[in-house]
Amino acid sequence: MEIKPEFKLLSLENNRIRFIISGINPTIANAIRRTILAEVPVMAIDEVIIFENSSVLPDEVLAHRLGLIPLKTDPSLYELYEEGSGLLSKGDVILRLEVEAVDGPMTVYSGHIKPVTDPSVVPVYDNIPIVKLEKGQKISAELIARLGRGKDHAKWQPVAAVAYKYYPQIIIHEDKCTLCERCIEVCPKKVLKISNGKLTVENLLECSMCRACERACEYGAIEVSWDDTTFIFSFETTGALPPKAILVKALEILINKARKFMEEVEYRVKE
Repeated sequence: MEIKPEFKLLSLENNRIRFIISGINPTIANAIRRTILAEVPVMAIDEVIIFENSSVLPDEVLAHRLGLIPLKTDPSLYELYEEGSGLLSKGDVILRLEVEAVDGPMTVYSGHIKPVTDPSVVPVYDNIPIVKLEKGQKISAELIARLGRGKDHAKWQPVAAVAYKYYPQIIIHEDKCTLCERCIEVCPKKVLKISNGKLTVENLLECSMCRACERACEYGAIEVSWDDTTFIFSFETTGALPPKAILVKALEILINKARKFMEEVEYRVKE
């Protein structure tokens, strides 16, 4: 019997999304996770041309910090950067960092980075600290942002974290339960409670399947397992792209890869 994948959205707010995918196996679930993490392209600062840097940070450390600042991205407007295409190539975006501590000590934030060629490509957050300057110190640099993928460098990862787990299953044998409440006390996620004189599951999705409740029950009244065809996903973005856009793009990439693989297999079989 063929099982068709099903999708259920649990929550979507700001840069976080949580959803359930059923009708797949662990291999596909991990492929989705890896595609979200490594294949969805976003903008990041890739080259830093420093004209002056009298701060305490060496040039290479300053450049590294700048590269990890997430930038707002519209991937449809740019092409992926290819090695060997030169310092400036099609799709490059120029930004500028020009800061001097004139009156006294100051902190340089991501908000000091200003766009030059495209006003839409700017830091997602203005309050990311970069370096502290003492009076008289200065940073003058030109920044080149490019579209890239997480598999090439962490600065191009569109998410801060992405994870999934099996859908939990908890079976309570009422004929064996004595309502001793030991299982409730040891549960780190507070999944179980007593309601109307019965032990019930309060929030199944929060269960981490640690089986602490199962071990605590002397009478075998609780069984914890999982459904290996259903997965609870959650991820938090860096803000470069909305969560929904990242998920849709990741699935498109995965589907295209599968389609190309099938075409290649068919071609080889015909040879």
